[in-house]
Amino acid sequence: MAKPSTELIAALRATAERLRNGVHYSWGHHGACNCGNLFQVITSMTEGEILRCAQTGMGEWTELSEEYCPDTNASLSFIMTQLEHAGLTPVDVRHIEYLTDRTVLLELPGGFRWLKRNLRQDVILYFETFANLLEDQLIASVDIEIDDIICKKPQFVLC
Repeated sequence: MAKPSTELIAALRATAERLRNGVHYSWGHHGACNCGNLFQVITSMTEGEILRCAQTGMGEWTELSEEYCPDTNASLSFIMTQLEHAGLTPVDVRHIEYLTDRTVLLELPGGFRWLKRNLRQDVILYFETFANLLEDQLIASVDIEIDDIICKKPQFVLC
């Protein structure tokens, strides 16, 4: 499962919003598919730039993510490094492309169900649910001592 971060949560929500607002979406297009649209938000790359980078490897994002090598200087490694910094792993990339992470699917409004990988509305729902799940995990990881938030009587020193 992805590492919760404010950057990743914001990227998932921004991608869902872009999809809702009609950004180009095509599941079979590296720069405009589920991953491609998320990558545009995370990397600030255009659809075309992502497509050119993805064409340096072979296959869909699921195969490209498996071929990821952080020690190379290939264009594709830039994208994968950016995703890693945002908190995603190659396994997460596969799940995003096919909408298959059971942890996310179990949190869907209305309960578990399979989503269609190439249906815009399902992708939006998956991204929003994923963001909510990561946000809950991030909030749960914050350790705040009650003494840190209780306002203590200030000590004034008179000169």
